[in-house]
Amino acid sequence: MEHEFFVSTLFNQLIANPIASLLGVHAEHDVLPAHVVMIILICLGLLAFGLILRSRLSVDNPGNIQQVMELVMEGILGFMKDMIGPGYQRYFPIIGTLFLYILVGNLIGLVPGFMSPTSNINVTAGCAITVFLYYNYQGFRVQGFKGYLAHFAGPVVILAPLLFVIELISHAARPVSLSLRLFGNIYSEELIILNINQLFPFFAALPVLALGLFASTIQAFIFIVLTMVYIGGAVEVHDHHDSGAPEGASSSAHH
Repeated sequence: MEHEFFVSTLFNQLIANPIASLLGVHAEHDVLPAHVVMIILICLGLLAFGLILRSRLSVDNPGNIQQVMELVMEGILGFMKDMIGPGYQRYFPIIGTLFLYILVGNLIGLVPGFMSPTSNINVTAGCAITVFLYYNYQGFRVQGFKGYLAHFAGPVVILAPLLFVIELISHAARPVSLSLRLFGNIYSEELIILNINQLFPFFAALPVLALGLFASTIQAFIFIVLTMVYIGGAVEVHDHHDSGAPEGASSSAHH
């Protein structure tokens, strides 16, 4: 069960509970759990941030925030180019959104009165399932239905049934590993900070907060890097039709 947080309690009392009462729903406790409240606040905050930043974009005189966001964007695009290959730009919206959403979700728990929604398995599972559905959809879109299924079977016909089953299990495990990795790291981080704050004064937890700041950023980065790897593997087109060409020509074309 989640702990009660000041912000989520206030949100429920002022907004969620009155709306639920108008709809005929009467609850003894808060209508929305803490992690859902945090998700709503993060989404509204990122939307407002994007609109404000967009209204202030300038080519001749970019502000500090614009320059920081451009550096982040260029860094992510550089990784995408290496891991996905041609056409990598089309996947930036979902990868960039995931990075900002997970990063803010990780960091917001360091603020007193808030919690990290990514410390709840439902939130991380939602992100992981979204990635799973998205990269498989892109695989079918780019390679076609038969081509993408053939991608699971591998190049050796005699081993195709075995490899197909192994690949299915491997892909099914991906959303599980994505969600558990992010959830486990953020949950343990919040648990450590909470216990230290209960045992010692707040300032004793400052080193852990600094470590949490670093770990939260790393976890968001790892999540999108794995997403890039999955998308790159799904949209990669393998050409096995050059067996009649000379060996040297085939090798040269491959490189």
